[in-house]
Amino acid sequence: MNNLNINFDVNKELYCKKPDSSELGKKILSKSIELIDKIGFEAFTFKKLGEEINSPESSIYRYFKNKHMLLVYLTSWYWRWIEYQIVFATTNVESPKERLLKSISILTKPVMESTLIPYINETLLSNIIISESIKSYHTKDVDAENKKGFFKAYKIVVQRVSDILLELKPDFQYPHMLVSTIIEGAHHQKYFAEHLPSLTDINKENNSIEKFYTEMVINFTI
Repeated sequence: MNNLNINFDVNKELYCKKPDSSELGKKILSKSIELIDKIGFEAFTFKKLGEEINSPESSIYRYFKNKHMLLVYLTSWYWRWIEYQIVFATTNVESPKERLLKSISILTKPVMESTLIPYINETLLSNIIISESIKSYHTKDVDAENKKGFFKAYKIVVQRVSDILLELKPDFQYPHMLVSTIIEGAHHQKYFAEHLPSLTDINKENNSIEKFYTEMVINFTI
């Protein structure tokens, strides 16, 4: 998957200028991921980002209307990347069970940085998805933003895995519920392991999230 010329399609309404179309835009994405991971989304501002990239704050506004749009963009990019991995891993795999298990593995395993997109640190972005992405849709404007397709990338991932699940068990009534529960549950467990360990049974030496959700899927579908 390395050294491929891959462009992920992200909703055009999320940005004023396509960020991956220029070196400055790529630097904005790269440094915003590093800064949000370091200080958190609440403390993150375009002024602080401008200081990190040695560029006026106004230059960032040429790419993103506000930091909320930037967060939704990063979240959408992440889910496009996850979708790419699922497609890559399941293409030409005939068994729906094997495709489902490969998909669950991708959705639950620790994220490692790759060189697929050199200006995106996938590991740090994954940290942001776990701890901050809920803020992208837990807002008063979620319904209006949903109508604009802001969360389409996430929904595509859930739909893709749900379709595989239904191949395996066509009469299963709750495919979207199960898949979204796996995704959000895995995020919670990773967060708990790092910050609230008494709420989970995993730790850094015993990362059993993938095994737990794989067994859940098998119990529901087989």
